Amino acid sequence: MECKNLIIIGCGDTGFRVARLALDRGVPVTAVSRGEKSFPESVKGGVTLLTANLDDPETLRLPDVSGCAVLYSAPPPGGGIIDTRVKNFLAALEPGAAPCKIVYLSATSVYGSCGDELVDETRPPGALNHTGRRRLDAEQQFLAWGAARGVPVVILRISGIYGPGRVPLQRIYDREPLLNEAEAGYTNRIHADDLAQVCLAALERGEAGDIFNVSDGETSRMTDYFNAITDLLQLPRLPQVSLAEARQAMSPLMFGYMTDSRRIDNRKMLEKLGIKLRYPTLREGLKGSLPTE
Repeated sequence: MECKNLIIIGCGDTGFRVARLALDRGVPVTAVSRGEKSFPESVKGGVTLLTANLDDPETLRLPDVSGCAVLYSAPPPGGGIIDTRVKNFLAALEPGAAPCKIVYLSATSVYGSCGDELVDETRPPGALNHTGRRRLDAEQQFLAWGAARGVPVVILRISGIYGPGRVPLQRIYDREPLLNEAEAGYTNRIHADDLAQVCLAALERGEAGDIFNVSDGETSRMTDYFNAITDLLQLPRLPQVSLAEARQAMSPLMFGYMTDSRRIDNRKMLEKLGIKLRYPTLREGLKGSLPTE
């Protein structure tokens, strides 16, 4: 990485995984988080941790980003269609203090529901729900800001993330029903470790205006995902319900997850960023992500 430092805004699980990879390359890392966090052993002593509240522009103070790479992984706030955290972040940057590159962690929800069509980065966004529209607003804010100031901005549209500590075990233990396989939408995933290497590759090789779909390329139904987990855990599969029953039994958020349908094309990510996935299939990734007892 040519930038002198990596600054991670909204540093959680993904941020710390990226930090570990950056430290291995000798890149200093500053992590900005809303509250105090405990360092994973893999990065303890190597990361400078700062606190900042992106929801409070009056008190928001950020580190000097001049000449640094910025990985922005803070989620949007709940409600509305504007990402006010991105707005506050950009407004808080000191005039003339330009990072060498910004990579924004967006989501494939910006595409909306696409049925069984294969979705690449040329497809116009079509998000109808507020979650996808907030993500799209953040993308547009970053791209406009970068274009006005000559700062390269790269967008990563990320599929569902899974990995150790990121598997919906409680839903399985609670035996919550699933939408039946015939009516469930197509879903896509990426293992957390593979996401981390994609983030670093985007920081190193992504160019201004680049948009990448981030997925392992294996498309299945949401119901198949839960079935794979229960099978590996040697637990009974969860009950399945019809679309009409799911609408009544599930929260609006879960119903949206079950019915939104996208088949994500990851070829641009693999080819331009030179990614070799550690976990190209769900079964490979789940084996090390589930509890052993």
